[in-house]
Amino acid sequence: MNLSLEYKIQAPKVVLDKNPVLLLLHGYGSNEEDLFSFATELPDTYYVISARAPYDLQYGAYAWYAINFDADQNKFSDNEQAKISRDTIANFVDELVANYPIDANNVTLIGFSQGSILSYAVALSYPEKIQRVVAMSGYFNDEIIKEGYEKNDFKNLKIFASHGTVDQVIPIDWARKTPAALEKLNIPVIYKEYPVGHGVAPQNFFDFKNWLLG
Repeated sequence: MNLSLEYKIQAPKVVLDKNPVLLLLHGYGSNEEDLFSFATELPDTYYVISARAPYDLQYGAYAWYAINFDADQNKFSDNEQAKISRDTIANFVDELVANYPIDANNVTLIGFSQGSILSYAVALSYPEKIQRVVAMSGYFNDEIIKEGYEKNDFKNLKIFASHGTVDQVIPIDWARKTPAALEKLNIPVIYKEYPVGHGVAPQNFFDFKNWLLG
């Protein structure tokens, strides 16, 4: 099957007419194996699909968009590449629904870091395709969301956001602005912090899994 992104897939243990799907989106410099490592711990009714980002950084590392440094070592993101990846992911969701018995009304994005930033962008640009987002160690970047997104209908969208309080890659202050931005759009958001760096704490995993089952 030739879809627009490389991916790993775990079929649901409990087969329904159409099963819900969890689409995992890894962070910068990682690959589809990373988040897939906890696929077996996820609820039995889901397809678990872990996508590989399109930009190859070599040695098994991939990115959804480039992060560049200027002469003063300021980091800035390639927003144009991010928008292309945003649309690639949205298209990939359509491909999955067309090729597997997936319930198009039960699609959850689980993103870490860059994958989390993209998860917000995909869900807010295309809320008709995505029902839930688990956004870990990322932040809300409205520069990569489709223009005019504020007018979209978000009534079926729910978000679980989390961050490590000692994250050395994405400052906690950036993440703390997210709930207010989402609440302004009337999107229900659960926001939690954990005493960890740039990673997924066991409690974080437990909390979002319970949220999925809720």
